[in-house]
Amino acid sequence: MQRPHWPDRLWLVRHGQSQGNVARDVAQEAGHSVIALDLRDVDVPLSDLGHRQAEATGRWFAALPEDQRPEILLSSPYVRARQTAEAICAAGGLSGGARATVLDERLREREFGVFDGLTGRGIRERYPDEAAHRVKMGKFYHRPPGGESWADVILRLRSSLNSMSLQYEGRRVLIVCHQVVVLCLRYVLEELTEAQILDIDRQAEILNCGICAYDFAEDATGLCVPSLALWNHGAPMDSDGAEQTSAPDLMAGSR
Repeated sequence: MQRPHWPDRLWLVRHGQSQGNVARDVAQEAGHSVIALDLRDVDVPLSDLGHRQAEATGRWFAALPEDQRPEILLSSPYVRARQTAEAICAAGGLSGGARATVLDERLREREFGVFDGLTGRGIRERYPDEAAHRVKMGKFYHRPPGGESWADVILRLRSSLNSMSLQYEGRRVLIVCHQVVVLCLRYVLEELTEAQILDIDRQAEILNCGICAYDFAEDATGLCVPSLALWNHGAPMDSDGAEQTSAPDLMAGSR
């Protein structure tokens, strides 16, 4: 039985608070149907607080011993994820100093299709049949027109993990991505069921710049399996004074 090629440690970090998170909170609290943000989702940047969260996260990684810091940084190409990755590099959060971030479009946010830019209220008003269908199917399998289900995201993440295992065996890898992507990676790595990952999702929102970590070791059969070492860790914000935030998973999903 051949041993799978895995990293030595895998870190998962959600991006810092984005301007989209802020705009959606405002729209939701005001009971609006549309989020007032005239940008493509891919172009939504960090908020001022999000920049501080990302910088604090970089300092937290930089405080680790040199032989424990990430060696490779992979990021979603979305601006808010790239800005978070750049802040981690600039703070010295990688072993050997700052270096170019590897962008992987397979790590991008879930695509919302016709739901993009709408609050839950807006979706129910504009697409009542589709909203009812989503309730019936559940968000794991429901695919909004022009968008993706969680299962669709998982399909591309399996491909990304396969590439990573081939290229970064035995290395310490950091992935900067999005809330649903973090959850879907956990689903794949731990071989969870739909019910299990949705239960984890219900327990708590993933913090902006919340940290997850996996170690990999051989089990009794000789297979290398992931072990969850850290989940939704908020220490960077606690230690550096940046406020902790998390965006609720509304009907349109998380920005």
